[in-house]
Amino acid sequence: MNRLAPKIGAIFYILWGLVHINAAYALLTLGRSLDPGMVQARVFQDAWNILAGAIVVIVVGAAMNWRNSRAGFWINLILVSLLDIAFVVFVIVPGYAPLWPGLQGPITWVIAAVFSAAGIVAARRHETPGLTPAYGRAART
Repeated sequence: MNRLAPKIGAIFYILWGLVHINAAYALLTLGRSLDPGMVQARVFQDAWNILAGAIVVIVVGAAMNWRNSRAGFWINLILVSLLDIAFVVFVIVPGYAPLWPGLQGPITWVIAAVFSAAGIVAARRHETPGLTPAYGRAART
């Protein structure tokens, strides 16, 4: 399971990214229906930010989380947490979006985070004591 967990986490981060590419497109469509002005511009900006975040999450998931990278773990955990916490607080909790499909992203985020964390923990347990995984040299004490 320790080799499979990061791959499952990576798959769910990629799914999260795909859900958010769709969300960015929905925001773009919403923005096009608005009158030109500050509200439309901010909706377009939000669509851009979600799209950019989704692309980064997909790339990090495929390139780093798949290989059980600690840096990839933290990059995606922090980025997705920042994006989805705001969505839950400002959109889901006030009831501006229905729970389903609104919770698709947050559920995917939690699954990705749990499996990625399991992979990191399992790898740490299997490290040789006194060796640093990045360099393979004895750690200084």
